[in-house]
Amino acid sequence: MTTVLTPASPLTAADRCDRCGAQAYVRVVLLSGGELLFCAHHGRKFEPELKKIAAEIQDETERLTSIPATASEEER
Repeated sequence: MTTVLTPASPLTAADRCDRCGAQAYVRVVLLSGGELLFCAHHGRKFEPELKKIAAEIQDETERLTSIPATASEEER
């Protein structure tokens, strides 16, 4: 069986963690075809087990420490 994955779209503020409802920064595409969304905390917590059942893991947690392009010079 061949699985073809389409490129994942970036996660937005509307994407919520399936565990706690916080903003999702991790998308897990399951081998079975479904997907799960997690905040950074729950993504890290469940990562070892998720790797066993994931076809792909989209991790955007680096966005939590990046400086927005709209930040003023003082904020940078």
